[in-house]
Amino acid sequence: MAEKVVIIGSGPAGWTAAIYAARANLEPLVFEGAITQENSAKGTLPLGQLNLTTEVENFPTWPYVDASVLQQFSKSALPEERYNNLVGFYEGKNAHKGKRAAYGPEQMEYMRQQAVNFGTRIITDDIVKVDFSKHPFALHSLGGKTVDALAVIIATGARANYLGLPSEERFKNNGVSACAVCDGALPRFRNKPIVVVGGGDSAVEEATYLTKFASVVYLVHRRDQLRASKIMQQRAFANAKIEIKWNRVLDEVLGNDDEGVTGVRLRSTTDEATEELSCAGVFLAIGHTPNTDFLQGQIECDDKGYIIRKKPHRTHTSVEGVFAAGDVADNYYRQAVTAAGSGCMAALDAERWLAEKGFE
Repeated sequence: MAEKVVIIGSGPAGWTAAIYAARANLEPLVFEGAITQENSAKGTLPLGQLNLTTEVENFPTWPYVDASVLQQFSKSALPEERYNNLVGFYEGKNAHKGKRAAYGPEQMEYMRQQAVNFGTRIITDDIVKVDFSKHPFALHSLGGKTVDALAVIIATGARANYLGLPSEERFKNNGVSACAVCDGALPRFRNKPIVVVGGGDSAVEEATYLTKFASVVYLVHRRDQLRASKIMQQRAFANAKIEIKWNRVLDEVLGNDDEGVTGVRLRSTTDEATEELSCAGVFLAIGHTPNTDFLQGQIECDDKGYIIRKKPHRTHTSVEGVFAAGDVADNYYRQAVTAAGSGCMAALDAERWLAEKGFE
């Protein structure tokens, strides 16, 4: 028997879609992703990109609160096996004392549990192949499971591109970030030097945004001219807080376990010269890759791989009965709150489509 709604992905979009679908008695099934070394390396483990962040200050309803209260809330809200995923935030050497915003992993566990509370079923596996040429749709998982679905919500997100340096990986969430809007206002970056890597519009936009908080922003670009649009270049050149490091690449992120990032070593692209800069953070602005490979061209995507939504202000894709939510279809905002909002939209669109077709 075909599932009414299958949701692929487990970030804010996926769990919000699950909450709405479950409350509409659609009995959603979520493929939250597989726990594999490959997914770990790509940053595509269950719970999405927000699970890779520290404090999330820009998601509504989570003001600063004492860490002990968050611990108490987590203990009350989550079953023991899920609480154990968070216990390191409350106990041991990495525990945070005093007031703080909820961390990304905490928020994602809360979202997941809220979906479970309303009856969402979860399979910890990847969907690696789909057949949208027939209805019900056929979904094939990494573990060899095949599921038929009347409606599908794709919420697989987009992963930030990184350079692949071991030191970059070491300091992720401890000074290395791929989202200035998400992390730039954190206390660790205020009134301190920051490095942004990239030369396109996104890099200049992030560098400009970070000048609100940093003492200086070093924009590191591998060439002698930016790829950004002319107006974005003019903004960078006119901003006294932005210093461009031409013909440089990030060679290594410097730091220690206690302080996190303390500096960078840059390497010249024109000779063998290196340069070290002190900084409190490194922001990678070299693009994102939507997680759409498994679709194998069965859904219309743009030239970067993002799913194209075919109806204005709706989540419908090029395949009737398949909907897209979150960053997998959004290369502009890429925020947890916008992803969650589109997850709500996708669930409502799926519910109404099923009703119109007489499937409910």
